[in-house]
Formats: sequence, C-alpha cells, structure tokens
Amino acid sequence: MSSVLWTPAPAAFESSNLARFCLTNGYDPRDYETLHRWSVSDPGAFWRAVWDFCCVIGDPGAISFLRDDQAPMTHSRFFPDASLNLAENLLRGEEGRAVVIEADESGHFRTFTRGELRRLVARTAQGLRASGVARSDSVGGILPNRVEGLVALLATLSIGAVWSSCSPDFGASAIVDRLGQIGVKVLFAASRYRYAGKEHDIADRLAEIVAAMPTVTTLVLTGEPGAKPNCAAACLAFDDFGRDGALAFERVPFDHPAYVLYTSGTTGAPKAIVHRTGGVLLQHLKEHLLHGDVRPGDVMSWYTNTAWMMYHWLISGLACGAAVVLYDGTPILKTADGLDPSPLWTMAQRARVTHFGTSPKYLATLAAEGYAPGRLHDLSSLRSLLSAGAPVSPNQFDWVYEHVKQDMIFASISGGTEIIGCFLLGSPTHAVRRGELTVKGLGLAVSVMDERNAPVIGRQGDLVCTEPFPSMPLTFCGDDGDERYHATYFAARREIWTHGDVAEMTAYGSGIIHGRSDTTLKPGGVRIGTAEIYAVCESFAEIEDCLVFGAPVEGDEEIVLCVKLNDGFGLTPEFAAQIRRAIREGASPRHVPHRIYAVRAVPYTLNGKRVEGAARTTLEGKPVKNMASLANPACLEEYRALDRSKAA
Repeated sequence: MSSVLWTPAPAAFESSNLARFCLTNGYDPRDYETLHRWSVSDPGAFWRAVWDFCCVIGDPGAISFLRDDQAPMTHSRFFPDASLNLAENLLRGEEGRAVVIEADESGHFRTFTRGELRRLVARTAQGLRASGVARSDSVGGILPNRVEGLVALLATLSIGAVWSSCSPDFGASAIVDRLGQIGVKVLFAASRYRYAGKEHDIADRLAEIVAAMPTVTTLVLTGEPGAKPNCAAACLAFDDFGRDGALAFERVPFDHPAYVLYTSGTTGAPKAIVHRTGGVLLQHLKEHLLHGDVRPGDVMSWYTNTAWMMYHWLISGLACGAAVVLYDGTPILKTADGLDPSPLWTMAQRARVTHFGTSPKYLATLAAEGYAPGRLHDLSSLRSLLSAGAPVSPNQFDWVYEHVKQDMIFASISGGTEIIGCFLLGSPTHAVRRGELTVKGLGLAVSVMDERNAPVIGRQGDLVCTEPFPSMPLTFCGDDGDERYHATYFAARREIWTHGDVAEMTAYGSGIIHGRSDTTLKPGGVRIGTAEIYAVCESFAEIEDCLVFGAPVEGDEEIVLCVKLNDGFGLTPEFAAQIRRAIREGASPRHVPHRIYAVRAVPYTLNGKRVEGAARTTLEGKPVKNMASLANPACLEEYRALDRSKAA
C-alpha cells in the first residue's frame, strides 16, 4: 500500500510561494534537494534571498553572512550590519484589514483591524516609555491568549525592549523561576482568567510574584476589573496605561534580543533562552511563506498559551499579511453529556481558518470521542492542518484525512523552543507520507548521526544540524549563559548542534521522530524510541493517556508502561496481553513493556509535554528537581508507590 496520502494539484504546486521562490532564484521547483543544498552551502545568499522575497522592512546591510571557520556554529554571524524592527514587520499592511480574531471557549468572537491594533500598540508603547522602559530592558506578561497580550508584546518590541511571557495558570514559583531571571521592569498580568468554565482569581499570586521580583516597578492589569494585588509596584489598568500618539519603531541590530523563552525546567531551573530579532523574523517568514504557503488574507490559528513558542510562531503570520486567531480557554468542554470537542472547530468555521494548528493528543481525543470535524463543520477554507508538540502516529495521519479533510496538507512539524522554529516540517510542493515529517527546513543542515558521528538514512540516530542558521539562540540568560548554552547543544559534538531527538531520515528526504534522547529506552543495551509505543497505545479506545519510561533493574533496563484508562475499563491480564501483542506487531518485540500499570493521571509540564523523566525519578525514590515546572505534580505520588509485583 502506498504511503502517500496527499499530493499537490498541479495548479496549486505552480502557484505556491515555494515554487515562485525557486524560480526567482534560478532553481527547479521539482528539485527540492538541490534547492536545500544551496540553502545550506551558501547561507548568505539564501537568507538574503529570503529577506528580499519576503519584503522585510529594514536595512539588510552590505554583508549577509560572516563565517568563523574556527567556530562556525557558535561564532558565525548573519547580517552583522542590518537594522530592523520585528514589530514594524508584524504590523505592516492595510489599516482597514482585519488581522486579529479574539475567540474563547464561551463563544466570544471579536475582530480587530490592523489600524485598531496599531493604535493600541502606539498607546501602550508610550506607556512603557513613560514607565522608564528603554531599549534592551525586559517587559513581562502573565496573560491569557487575548489581544492585550499581543498588544503588550508588540509595544515592547516596537521600542527595542525584550518580551517574555508566562501563562496565568502557572504557579508563583514557576513564574518567578522564569521571569525572575531577566529583570522585568513592567509586568502585564490578568488578575482573573477563565478556563474550562471556571473563574480563577490570582490577585494574591500576583502580589507574591511582584514581591519576589523587586525589579518590577509597574504592574499593568488586563481583563475585567477585580481586586488589585497588594504590592509595592505602581498598579494600573490596561485601559489607563499610556496615551494616544504616533506609532514609532526603534530599529535594532539583527542580533538584538527580542524574546526570552524557557525550557520545561524538569531537570533544574528553566533555561532562559534569548532569541534574536532578525533570526525570529527570517525563520518564521521562511516557514510560513515557503513551507506553509501562507498568503495575504489567510487566517492562522494554533491552540497555544502565551508561554509556548507556538504563540510567537503563530503571531509572525501577521508579517505575511495573514490574520491570526487568539483563542483563550479549553479546547474541549465538559458537559453533562460528556466531552464537547466543538469549540476550536466552531471557531475555525466562523473565522474561515486556512491554517489550523493542533497537537497529537488533541487529535487522539477527537478520535476517541468519535468526533469528525469534516462532517460537522464547514472547513472549505482549510488548506493546511499542522501538528506539533509530539510525534504524530501513522494511524493519526489516516484519521486526519478520513475525518477532517482529504484535500489539504497535513504537516507534522518538529523543532523546539531552542530554535523558535522547525527542523522538519511541511511543504506545498511535496507529497504527504503516512507517519513522516515531509522535508528538512530550508537553510537548516539537518541530519541524523549515529554513534560514529556519521550521517545515516533509514536508521535511528541523533537529530543534528551541522551548519549555522539565524534563529539559533543568542545565549542563555545569566552570568554563565554562554557556557550553559554550549554545554546543552554542543557538548556531544563540537560545533554541531545536537538537538536531543532520536530521529530517522528516509529515502524520500522526509523524517521520522522517535522521541527525545533523554527518554530513549535501552533494554538489553539497544536504543529504541518511545514514539512507536505511544502510537500503538493511542489506537486503543480503552486508553485515554499513557506514559512510557525505562526503569533500571540489575544492570539493565525494563520498559514500564503506565496507562490511564477511560471510564468503564480495567487493566485485566487479557487487556495487558492485547496491548503487548499490538506493540509487538506494530513496533517490535524490543518495544514490548515488561511492566504495565493502570494509573489515575500522567504527569505533564506546564507547556503540555509528558514528563517521562520525572516518573522514572520518582519510581527510583529520588527527588524531582523542579516540581514547579509540572502542571500536576501531585500525581507523581502514585508513581512512587508502583509495585513490581502488582504490574500487569
């Protein structure tokens, strides 16, 4: 059976931005491999071509790339003489065009024109300047995904300051662990937010946070009026912050800090990753315009909070002339009759979404609920469905094309907070193959290396990047930031970025992600990924969620599978045998778990990722280093009590 699930129609292929980019630069649109080789062998020419094709506002300078032959990854520089402003590029275009759609779980739906957005940004930027915020200062947010958060971000960037944000559902210590590293001057926050039908008042938490961050001089409260936090900082309502005026943009160097994002922090304090202004813009323009085929008038959505890199990735769609949807709240409502998965799809239908972003877990929930978006909603505008956050199983590819839409691109994409972009992603000129990430990103010398540091195809190894690219981090925050940055990505291979994923390149040029290197299983000393086990488990209607990790035993390692079962199901010996048989047939005998447990919950980070390492550490009786990074730390107590004799 062919693995191809979708191919571009000839007219769509020829009119795609990627095909036009190829022809503009003298390449055959059907010869992606040659285009990709050019993009990594002559990075200066390629990234300058991206700058010109995407009509970046700013001065690129005379030099596009300076290579350091002694340290090509860590010391080479892109556009050393350039000047630009990220917000200026995000806010360009016609004043009257609708560019932001604010929606939430209650059905709220409001549009903002670019002119309205620019006026709000100008006013907030004036407030920042009046509050003493200058170029390179830090501004923070503890905000739901609404327009005030976007306005605060754009206003910060417009004056050359640095933006960093957390979600309001983070605990006080988790927020201080992050924003406390960067010396925030002005903090935007919502003292109340709504999620899953419940109102949450965090005024007391905000007071605790501000008290722990003495650099904060001004607290700006968004949303409905409520109790003001009792803190030493000046406290203002968002509507009273700043005054109307002209919008001005402070142009900064290409490497000027724009965002600070954070790692999950489950192995210690979250690493504060500093991202470059020019790197963010060029990487996102390339990914949206060339790989995503985003066009003026398109509408992009991604279910995300304001802390995840996908929020920053989404809003860069503004620079392509697209509108973006800011969705706040839960994607699935609980009702008296069960789960209601309709909110995001109702929003997509009403907003005429063209590019819909989601996660494998969400898709698995839709499948388990028997929810067919394509049958229940008008998705005629949808051209691309994208998924990130974890590997997408081959079965989910089949489900998407059967139950969402047949004539569209389905792109499983993979990269990370560290590069604020993707190493592997989609393409409008390539076939979509079952279970595979379509192409290596242009400008990224992606490879999979084995233990010999040799590139391999058709075999698992470490995902690496061997040549520099603009969206590499500038540094980590802190006195030893450069050293920690180098130790994280370049310790395994000198001047080669080792990303931390176990991956495989195929003969088609596509890729497969098998899981994180730090959660790789090694039973009998043979390294295997966890993605195959998750994929099999997700095919069982009885299993709501699951977690796989390795447990040390007598000089070896046993595979432990913990399953959270849907209501009405139990982990009987017969069902455990059925799971093992399916894993043996769907993955390999080496993937079969030695122990299977039924659990009440699976631990997740605040950013929504499974935490295999924390479960393993807890099972071993050791302390988890940073419990504040977990969304549900209490569930680990159950893992501490897992008894080998009671395993299925």
